[in-house]
Amino acid sequence: MTQNWDDFLIPYEQAVSELKIKLKGIRKQFRDQGEASPIEFVTGRVKPKQSIITKSKIRGITQENIEREMQDIAGLRIMCQFVDDIYTVVKLINQRNDMRVIQERDYIANKKESGYRSYHLIIEYPVQSVSGEKKILAEIQIRTLAMNFWATIEHSLNYKYQGDFPDEIKQRLKNASEAAHSLDEEMSQIREEIQEAQHLFSHGKGQAIDEYYQQFVKEEP
Repeated sequence: MTQNWDDFLIPYEQAVSELKIKLKGIRKQFRDQGEASPIEFVTGRVKPKQSIITKSKIRGITQENIEREMQDIAGLRIMCQFVDDIYTVVKLINQRNDMRVIQERDYIANKKESGYRSYHLIIEYPVQSVSGEKKILAEIQIRTLAMNFWATIEHSLNYKYQGDFPDEIKQRLKNASEAAHSLDEEMSQIREEIQEAQHLFSHGKGQAIDEYYQQFVKEEP
């Protein structure tokens, strides 16, 4: 690598910052129109230098090929309330002209053997700088909150066991994955009721809070 790591990571940091704003903008547009947003919230990060070096060694990626072969240096995660929302978000991203989807992996319809569920997009995103345009790769993971809870726990355990899970832990993780999946299915069955309740709460919470506190405030004589 002819440049230092700080310079190398700058466009990735810019991409994550811009993509977070754009993806949150989708959520805002839905809510401004009084509609339920398929996006609950968005997070993002740039993979640290040491993680890049470690992963490149494990996968046999030379430093000269890191930009082309490591697709998740820039990573975004989109959380959704319902499984159907995930596919809505995938469609919305595919329709955009400011980024190009180059790869899709549906780990919801085709869950991993471990029980992992999520939808992954690899996009090509153009970053504008004083030196000109630079197209970089970024990964967008789209999950429900239940999927993310499971994946976060599995990731922590994977760090502890380095992928070599005891059989009991492996089975319990699979059981937990199915429980999370059942939760998503149950919530989807009452989606309309949930969204109606959330709509009423978000529009009436100011009045509701005032009425609540009035119970404890005595009127002046």
